[in-house]
Amino acid sequence: MKKIISFPHLAEYCVPFKKFLENTTELEVKIAPPITDKTLEIGNKYAPLNICVPFKYNLGNFIESLDDGANVLFTAGGGCRYRYYAEVTNIILKDLGYNFLFFNFMDKGKVDLTKNYQILKKLNSKLTRRKYIYNLLFLLNFIWNMDKIDKIIRKNIGFEVNKDEHSKLKVKMLDDFQQTNSLIKLNYLYYKYKRKFKKIKLDKPKNCLKVGLIGELYTEMENKANYNLEKTLANYRIEVTRFTNLSYLLWQKRLMQKHILHKTKKYCKYNLGADGLDNVYRTLLYIDKNYDGIIHTKPFGCTPEISAIPIIQKICSEKNMPVIFFSYDQQTSTEGINTRLEAFFDLLKMRRDKK
Repeated sequence: MKKIISFPHLAEYCVPFKKFLENTTELEVKIAPPITDKTLEIGNKYAPLNICVPFKYNLGNFIESLDDGANVLFTAGGGCRYRYYAEVTNIILKDLGYNFLFFNFMDKGKVDLTKNYQILKKLNSKLTRRKYIYNLLFLLNFIWNMDKIDKIIRKNIGFEVNKDEHSKLKVKMLDDFQQTNSLIKLNYLYYKYKRKFKKIKLDKPKNCLKVGLIGELYTEMENKANYNLEKTLANYRIEVTRFTNLSYLLWQKRLMQKHILHKTKKYCKYNLGADGLDNVYRTLLYIDKNYDGIIHTKPFGCTPEISAIPIIQKICSEKNMPVIFFSYDQQTSTEGINTRLEAFFDLLKMRRDKK
């Protein structure tokens, strides 16, 4: 039987991962269908009770992929209970009667490059270590370049003169990134598009409102899971900063842990798990940089973030920093979120006017 690979969505990172899997396995790769309300409905139907929303989105995506013809599934996850989700997902899908191969790029919450090479070798016996390493470097550069451009977009998209100009240019950029297999060409394209993004006409005041985003990684990065939070903030003409991205999670986080522990020692004596401690650190950082407000997002029941929230509240109370918390589950409504965001925006604007 012909092997067809698929994997769940996580923002636009599906684009570089699709290319990586195509180049290393030489098999057909079909990105999971776009996340919709139906995706969450499917995941919620078969997921264990009280499990977090990211699991439900991923499970729904897996089922949609299998129904679309995929029979080789990939996942990755670690840092909290998510490290156990691969086994749970595999059992649920097998119990539902699906026939597939299932691989996890994470081992005990960490990336094992040698193990991952062996996984890909099972799918493509001709794969050499040299080709694997080259495509791995290409993948990391692809992600790094995407994340750097995204920082520019978040900073300016709320002030573009021509609507959707940033979004349309990013679609073209990702398409061009996909068309090359050369690291040199990939980095050339990055600088080319960086110049183009810098040339986009803006109507941006010098002292615009600035909001920092913190929270659990999936609900920060996946637009569907946070109900298009960044787009809503852009509509309010707010400059947005978000530190959580794949570049941070894959290599920057490990390099920064000692620094983060040092900077947060007044409030935390130990690591809170997953991104909990990181978000305490970022709260302090946004306050030091005189941001106007902070938005914290998490799935309902996320233990590391539940531990971090009282600390974040204490810091924001001491420093007089406005903060709002969103906890998402399958019952969350867009109307409720938008109402709270509108009230938060009014608060930030009133504070700025008083200043």
